Amino acid sequence: MHALSLPTWWIHIASVLEWVLAMLAVQQLGLMRRERGWRWLALAMLPALVSAMCACTWHLFDNPDGLKGLVVLQAGLTTVGNLCLALAVFFLLREQRLKADGEAPTRG
Repeated sequence: MHALSLPTWWIHIASVLEWVLAMLAVQQLGLMRRERGWRWLALAMLPALVSAMCACTWHLFDNPDGLKGLVVLQAGLTTVGNLCLALAVFFLLREQRLKADGEAPTRG
């Protein structure tokens, strides 16, 4: 018997695909608006995606003790991902404020 039910698998897989689509949408928004901060936000979403893939991989093999390192990796990537997203949003807001004030951003 597998560790996850079919409906739970559906939610896991749909969430990963939804995250990939969100990354692409954010990237497209940045290209359309010609604002580099959005592209950095899309890139900052990558650790969370890999974290989700670690969880799916661990479940795929029915949560074996030999792959518990994936759980640790997932936790670390979730932490790194949250920090990356916070930084990306900070710089995106900074870019937006500088743009609103009529100044050119110094980085991006």
